[in-house]
Amino acid sequence: MAELVTLVVLLAAMVIAVPVAKRFGFGAPLGYLAAGLIVGPAGMGLASGAGAIGHASELGVVMLLFLIGLELRPARLWVMRKSVLGLGGAQVAATGAVIAALCVWILGLEWPGAIVLGFGFALSSTAMALPMMAERGLLANQSGRNAFSVLLFQDLAIIPAVALLPLLGGGEVPNADGAWIAVGKAAVAVAVVLIGGRYLLRPIFRTVDRAGAPEIFTATALLIVIGTAVLIQEAGLSMSLGAFMAGVLLSDSEYRHEVQADIEPFEGLLLGLFFVTVGMGADVPALMAHPFRFLGLAVGLLVAKALVMLVLARLAGVPLAGAVRMATVLSQGGEFGFVLFGLAAGGGSMAQEQASSAMLVVTLSMLATPFLFAAEERWLVPRLLTAKPKRPFDAVPDDNPSIIICGFGRVGQVVGRVLRMRGIPFTALEQNAAQVDFVRKFGSKVYYGDPTRVDLLRAAGAEKARVLVVALDDMEQSLRVAEMARRHFPNLTIVARARNRRHVHHLMDRGITHIFRETFDSSLRMTGDVLRQMGVPDGEVTRTLDTFRAHDERTLIRQHAVHQDEAKLIQTSRDAAAELQALFEADRENG
Repeated sequence: MAELVTLVVLLAAMVIAVPVAKRFGFGAPLGYLAAGLIVGPAGMGLASGAGAIGHASELGVVMLLFLIGLELRPARLWVMRKSVLGLGGAQVAATGAVIAALCVWILGLEWPGAIVLGFGFALSSTAMALPMMAERGLLANQSGRNAFSVLLFQDLAIIPAVALLPLLGGGEVPNADGAWIAVGKAAVAVAVVLIGGRYLLRPIFRTVDRAGAPEIFTATALLIVIGTAVLIQEAGLSMSLGAFMAGVLLSDSEYRHEVQADIEPFEGLLLGLFFVTVGMGADVPALMAHPFRFLGLAVGLLVAKALVMLVLARLAGVPLAGAVRMATVLSQGGEFGFVLFGLAAGGGSMAQEQASSAMLVVTLSMLATPFLFAAEERWLVPRLLTAKPKRPFDAVPDDNPSIIICGFGRVGQVVGRVLRMRGIPFTALEQNAAQVDFVRKFGSKVYYGDPTRVDLLRAAGAEKARVLVVALDDMEQSLRVAEMARRHFPNLTIVARARNRRHVHHLMDRGITHIFRETFDSSLRMTGDVLRQMGVPDGEVTRTLDTFRAHDERTLIRQHAVHQDEAKLIQTSRDAAAELQALFEADRENG
């Protein structure tokens, strides 16, 4: 009963703390940690008997490793091999060595504990770093890609680290026979997982999928994750290693997306509980007793990791501003540090008191990182950017145009040429200065400006215009313009270009109805020519393409209702394909 009461208290704390943390831009992990601190023994003391819940929450880490393995398709790893193995490997090795040496020379620790601390502190928080970069649109640039590569190597490195952790323990060395038996058990378990995953996983999922019971599919996914983890643990290895292996084995299967959609809710909740239990176990009395010591250690960790990352990023050719971003966003400790320190304390590699202090330092570093990153983005990086200053936007005269074209690239230019031929006035806005200069050479009247700015649209006559053509190449900019125009200029009819079906759905979310996929019509015309070359009569070609177009547009509208749910989206696509096949078969029978 005590565990149930504790669970209710923890869930209530999570429901309150996490939205508040995300509202202020601190991210979910800090919300979970704060919830644990508040309701735990060092806070309000509302939660007790969290032992069983703590064991259950460890499954969150297991499922996180499974999902990481699920994302690591061999082809993807091969493309990123240089940055992952080079920069990521250098960061873990150099940071771990520096911190381990400092722990020995300054803190006077023994080498086994110092090595565990060095490696654990070298790891950063994927759950914190990626959202911070994504919110500022940094994942697509060089520093964002490199930071992701470093985080990816760290996620991979935790597997051998956990597997080798017993070698640093203080227990007695087993006799030769016992050692060989242990190695044999481990080898057999790994072989069973690899062979079973290679030949059994697909048939199992195929059989379950035919049953048509989604809850059994979910149960099967959970069984494979937890069962593999338990099998590997029984062989003397880490549960996380087993889960990771299962994920990699499924990464190239056709069921990867469905399994991921089923596992992610459990992973998110259990990983949240893991963070909460870490917050509950934070050694707050030690912090209050020695505040300057622990704050100094946290600052030392942040500075040491940032300096090492800054040097490595510069050696890798990352510009100074990008290197500073990487150094800041990867300077904190991470969630796998909690896992490693807990396992090390249990295995004798380090004392429990050292593990508790290390977890407290990681927690403090995670608390500080959002503030440091916000300050760096606001004050430091803008001063370091060496890009040439952009020329000022053009002053756009309000000539009362009927049409405004946002984006004058390959799509916007076609619209503009036809309008010019018809004698219909328009105003074109383009953010690429080189494109503006190039187009003007051919006599087109286009202005250099940012169409996502409401004041620029107003200056271009949006309040009096009839049509706004959103022909921007960048999907996020396109969505911002559509959303802003709907809010500030309700008189405008918005005609939007969409890059793909996902873009269409996001535009539909914003109430846009005049949407045109940029390659859809040309693809249909090409298909029609292919059919004619194969001898299909013109009338049948037209009927085939009309049937396909009507069916695809109906499917697009149906999928809009479920486009946020990947599993349902996949199922809808399968149903639509079967429906289209039935339509063509009926057409052949009637023909």
